[in-house]
Amino acid sequence: MNLFLTIAIVHLVALLSPGPDFFFVSQAAVSRSRRQALFGVLGITLGITLWSALALLGLQLVLHRLSWLQQLIAIGGGLYLLWMGLRMLRGAFTHAPAMPVEAKAAPASELATLRAGLLTNLANPKVVVYFGSVFSAFLGDSVGAAVRWGLWALIVAETFAWFALVAAFFALPAMRRGYLRLARGIDGLAGAVFVAFGLHLLFASR
Repeated sequence: MNLFLTIAIVHLVALLSPGPDFFFVSQAAVSRSRRQALFGVLGITLGITLWSALALLGLQLVLHRLSWLQQLIAIGGGLYLLWMGLRMLRGAFTHAPAMPVEAKAAPASELATLRAGLLTNLANPKVVVYFGSVFSAFLGDSVGAAVRWGLWALIVAETFAWFALVAAFFALPAMRRGYLRLARGIDGLAGAVFVAFGLHLLFASR
């Protein structure tokens, strides 16, 4: 099978597994707007751009040798996801959505959404382990730099396309109407998921 097609399928399977990025985009889309969610998607894509590039450059080997650095990154990421989750839970219990619907979002809030998407992705250092595993499994010494960076561009584009579809789906009027009826439950579920991911990173780093 063509190497590009193989990597595309492997990465698509990984994207289909719900994680912090998926819950962030879907919650942003139903609670605010597709435009806001796309800024979050852009932030997530920037994070994937960085993690995949670092994996190609061998960061996984560095983290394997410097276990304290890997633990430090995991603790920082876990604390951020935990903070995000608690914020959503607080919004659910106070009947105030963590990302309230606004008729017109200010540019500053769009940049804040982009930053939140970026930090949500960067908060999970296991992403670089995933990319390192994929690259080491499929890329041998015979694969040149042009092919490697071509695969990097493919992963970045595939990530943006997938989460843009997620944003478009959850921004549909029917999904947004459902959110207005079930805002507390949706925010509570998203918050619980973020707390779970954060605690997992914190305990896994011990």
